Amino acid sequence: MCGIFSYIGSNDNAASIIVEGLKRLDYRGYDSWGVAVSNSHGIFTEKRVGKIGELQNVKNFPKSFIGIGHTRWATTGAVTQPNAHPHFATDKSFALAQNGIVENYEALKKDLIQKGYTFKSETDTEVIVYVIEEELKKKKTLQKAILSAFKKLKGRNTIILVTKDKEVYAARNGSPLVVGFNGDDIYLSSDTLSFAKFAKKMLVIENGQMVQVNGKVRLFDIKNGKERAYKKEPVTITSSEVSKDGFDHFMIKEIFETPGVLEKISRSEEKPYLTLAQAIKKAKHVYTIGSGSTGIAAAQVAFYLRSIGKIQAVSLIGADAVEYAHLFTKDDLLIALSQSGETADVLEVLELAKEQGITIASHVNMPGSIMTRMSDYKYLSEAGPEICVMATKTFSAQVAWGYLLAKTIRGEFASGTKQIAILAQTIQAYLTDKKNHAALQKIAEILVKKDDIFLLGKYQTYNIMREGMVKIVEAAYKHGHALPSGDLKHYVITLMEPGVPVIVGIANDKTKTDLLTAISEVRLRGAEVIAIAAEKNPAFDSFIPVFDTQETMAMMILIPLQLLAYYLAKKLGNSIDKPRNIAKSVTVK
Repeated sequence: MCGIFSYIGSNDNAASIIVEGLKRLDYRGYDSWGVAVSNSHGIFTEKRVGKIGELQNVKNFPKSFIGIGHTRWATTGAVTQPNAHPHFATDKSFALAQNGIVENYEALKKDLIQKGYTFKSETDTEVIVYVIEEELKKKKTLQKAILSAFKKLKGRNTIILVTKDKEVYAARNGSPLVVGFNGDDIYLSSDTLSFAKFAKKMLVIENGQMVQVNGKVRLFDIKNGKERAYKKEPVTITSSEVSKDGFDHFMIKEIFETPGVLEKISRSEEKPYLTLAQAIKKAKHVYTIGSGSTGIAAAQVAFYLRSIGKIQAVSLIGADAVEYAHLFTKDDLLIALSQSGETADVLEVLELAKEQGITIASHVNMPGSIMTRMSDYKYLSEAGPEICVMATKTFSAQVAWGYLLAKTIRGEFASGTKQIAILAQTIQAYLTDKKNHAALQKIAEILVKKDDIFLLGKYQTYNIMREGMVKIVEAAYKHGHALPSGDLKHYVITLMEPGVPVIVGIANDKTKTDLLTAISEVRLRGAEVIAIAAEKNPAFDSFIPVFDTQETMAMMILIPLQLLAYYLAKKLGNSIDKPRNIAKSVTVK
């Protein structure tokens, strides 16, 4: 869940380039950061706690043509300067950074302590450093020592290290690794976006490969240690600069980009959808899976498969889906959703499913991800870079894709694309109306003073209200509780009292009357009802009007929920694009 970056080339200000790259990776973690550069005098490091600063932080670095950097989301070890990466070898012959988690680090650490190693940090990363040192005693070269040490690590890890001899090594198992090229300049990173400003071509490093950079890029198979040729030639990088384009934050910019993402989906070709639709129809059991916001998107996709496609689909949460592993069969189909395509707890389930011979389909936003490579049916969101840690346009893309898939199963692909096109136009009209933003800001002023916020939905709106809860929790750091309206009377009704805010998402479908009944129940106890609906009702204390888009109404209701979370966070003065304690790409369980 961290980000790694390296530069090897002709510019003697390597540290500045590395810091610039890290700033483009900090959505992956921003607890602390560090840089290590190598020149003829050795390796120089600088580490800091907190978000990555401006370039003046690297003025003290010596001239160097090579180095590595790291931005951290803490997993093992508190957020302190000693725990920040990179970590030095005992003799300072190399410095190493890591993205991932060593699941057996405690056993390895115990053995290393017995052998006389002294640890300066609490991290599992320092364990990797000393395992390499120990292997170096047995192997003739650092290259062989790294290969041997890496095979002793359990869990998903990608490491990168720079040596005093001005070489860079990187090894991948699970967590992403890409290489960028621009003439003699070479970049290694967790994400192409970080070096897109500098590089012209890129290469995705396969799982189980190690890279050695010493004038050129050499690839090695970690399992057998043999050098191997590129499976594919480097491809041209198509995206480069990512800016806020005049918006205050990436979150609000990316919400405004949602209509464009949906419009692109509305222009999809039928064949890829039809291919998966046919496989779904043949499957014995169909599952959808994701984590966090994507887990909720997976639940909404399952809803569409059931309600529109008439498919018996079950949604799973990545972290808790292992209980289904023994139920998977080769006749089943699993649809995995992920923004990054590297979500660790989902990948763990996919690996178990793969062992059972289950068919896997995936929908991700990151080309070349491990999830995509594991899949029999591969689909890309094509939502473009999403810099804000909180998912907005990618969530909409996942849900819209699932809706169109369900319509395809029903034989209504053309109707589905038309409905998504109308939805895109409708959301565009909603977003460009300043009155809507002013109304949401007024409601945010009410919610600023509240500690608990409840959200109710039913049928097509239930999962969307769950996602609204996630956004409020992430953005406002407030307690949110989303539940199906029918469950209200079974337990949450005890928490209804004067002044408690209850946000209700109401679609004009068969469940509208039930939601109005729930509103009556909470208002009788003094709750203040904030309704997102197409029609005003005297039972609403506050009314957020939206257009009635019928089957896609849930996706319409999502937009004011995202905006409300944004304005709430803004009024509270919270870090909007980088909420505390979370990262966008979760590569640890």
